[in-house]
Amino acid sequence: MSAAAETSCDVAIVGAGLVGASLAAALAGSGLRSVVVEPAPPVAPGEGWDPRVYAISPGSRDFLAAAGAWERLDPARVQPVVRMAVAGDAPGARLDFSADDAAVVALAWIVESGRLQEALWRRLAEAGGDVRLLAPARCAKLEVDPQRARLELEDGRSIAAQLVVGADGAQSWVRRAAGLAARVEGYGQVGVVANFACARPHRATAYQWFRADGVLAYLPLPGERMSMVWSTPDAHAAALLDLDAPSLCRRVAAAGGGALGDLELLTPPQGFPLQRLAAESMIGPRVALVGDAAHVVHPLAGQGVNLGFGDARVLAQTLRARGAGEDCGARSLLRRYVRARAEPILAMRAVTHGLVRLFGLPGELPARLRNAGLNLTDRLPVLKALLVRHAVG
Repeated sequence: MSAAAETSCDVAIVGAGLVGASLAAALAGSGLRSVVVEPAPPVAPGEGWDPRVYAISPGSRDFLAAAGAWERLDPARVQPVVRMAVAGDAPGARLDFSADDAAVVALAWIVESGRLQEALWRRLAEAGGDVRLLAPARCAKLEVDPQRARLELEDGRSIAAQLVVGADGAQSWVRRAAGLAARVEGYGQVGVVANFACARPHRATAYQWFRADGVLAYLPLPGERMSMVWSTPDAHAAALLDLDAPSLCRRVAAAGGGALGDLELLTPPQGFPLQRLAAESMIGPRVALVGDAAHVVHPLAGQGVNLGFGDARVLAQTLRARGAGEDCGARSLLRRYVRARAEPILAMRAVTHGLVRLFGLPGELPARLRNAGLNLTDRLPVLKALLVRHAVG
């Protein structure tokens, strides 16, 4: 391979999804040269509503704003959440959160995946020479030596970098190429998503119900619309996806106790298998993992993408704060990143997995305990405020 075909940089980021693109944006202007490798450039969103939405925490919103992406979103397509109403699987068991509990403007902002992706890519396009985006491009080989890492692409080009970042999702090529093992466990559930028009106003409230057939969430969208996420066993998910539009609307409205009145389907339902994933290490020689390449959690808390943005924020901060002349791929530097992320990732894994298992336990005693816990938390303002503050970052 000719030397002319090789690109040198400080950081090579494999994957330009939300987390990878946010990391590249956060490094722009730092003096570090980044190359981003992405096999599938995003499709420009249309006028319709994206069935995939995310609840962006205040901490993640601040990170995206500092990276120059948040202001590129159309405010008319962003919905703040000021209240969350959680119901257990017994009558009267509930827990209510409000933005006032954490003294914040909003608990979260609901943003369509495609529009956030577009905003990040527009930020990268305007980053100048700091960021080079190779798309479409696919990695074929990773080689690491004491001085650098080298990525060989399928089209014959190569990239020499001090650090390679795997931001390429749960099926991460970088993780496998670096020999980093991961523990994967399926939940036997599918996340069914769809958007609806509502007969009643949602009043910027997100609803969540722990039910015998899974966890149902209504996330508010601008106007009288909402996005549904129903994490439910495989067989029930298949039945939901097989319903015609009127039947699905009736089923979803009834499952939510008519909280938003009659529903009208805006986007066809889609299903995504749910699993938990934990890489045994988030770093290897000259390699770091971020986002779903490192960890996947159950979506019931809506924190998966926020964990990924937390990874990107901390890794960018760590690289920016390195000592003069310090190698971006130095083991000591990467260990700082791991230490900073260990507690929030472990805590979110424990909470999400624990809740899934707790509400999946059959029997009267487990039901009484979990629903009593919801009511007790709701009556303790200090504990509730602590939970909200942790969730909003």
